Amino acid sequence: MSILNGRMSPGEPVPGPSGYPDLTAVADRTAQQESTAQLESTWQQESAAVRLTEVSKVYGQGRGALLALDKVSLSVAPGEFVCLIGASGCGKSTLLSLVAGLDQPTSGQIDTSGLKVTLMFQEPALFPWLTAARNVELALQARGISKAERRARALDLLEAVHLGGFGTKRPHELSGGMRQRVAMARSLAQDADVLLMDEPFGALDAMTRDLLHDELERICAERTLSVLFVTHNVREAARLGDRVIVLSSRPGRVIEEYDVPRNEPRRIDSFDVAELASTITDRLRQEMSRHVN
Repeated sequence: MSILNGRMSPGEPVPGPSGYPDLTAVADRTAQQESTAQLESTWQQESAAVRLTEVSKVYGQGRGALLALDKVSLSVAPGEFVCLIGASGCGKSTLLSLVAGLDQPTSGQIDTSGLKVTLMFQEPALFPWLTAARNVELALQARGISKAERRARALDLLEAVHLGGFGTKRPHELSGGMRQRVAMARSLAQDADVLLMDEPFGALDAMTRDLLHDELERICAERTLSVLFVTHNVREAARLGDRVIVLSSRPGRVIEEYDVPRNEPRRIDSFDVAELASTITDRLRQEMSRHVN
């Protein structure tokens, strides 16, 4: 116990009759802190838009079996933007496929709380014979929306990604960034709560990618989307994410998480983004060198 000027320091346990701290009071306070932490953890789990618990994925059987993911546990809160980063082949795309329901985990549990989930790939994958508007309409048609309504909504969605006036253009008449915006509008047309993105801007030039970062950030804020975003670009992860999760080399395991403070609008070339990207890069290098050596 420390005493300054005849007074106890703030936060010190109250002495018992013997002059020593009251151990009962200390134990009660510790129990209360543990209970509060448990309640906060339970609330976070219950409020998760996406939750993976001890998820593993094995391809093949016997001696030729390949363990792609090993007991991965992570969560995405409602409205949260989480970036996944790791070396090539660490299972990032596999993880998205599992969350999207395109494949099943070998073990573990995936819970999306009954929310609608949509997956956006690196390539726009537009039908070349359809216009931009008709490509967006396909997602609306799959939902059973009437022809008249889906035409109007497709145009509204193209406006939302700043492609108003381009609805009659076919993919070959659009730039790479424009095609990716059409793909984004098509994903939004599914009216999903959770957006899974697999390196959607990887093939774009730096300037177009930076502009689409702004567009994506705006759209996610307006629609309160939960996003799980895979990228190889460390700066992109630091620029977009509320959290950045680092996966190990194969088999993929969660080895690090970084909370990203949002004190002010972030730019790809800002000091805070560069500093965080440097820290994450050092961790990735450490992980990759461990496997090389």
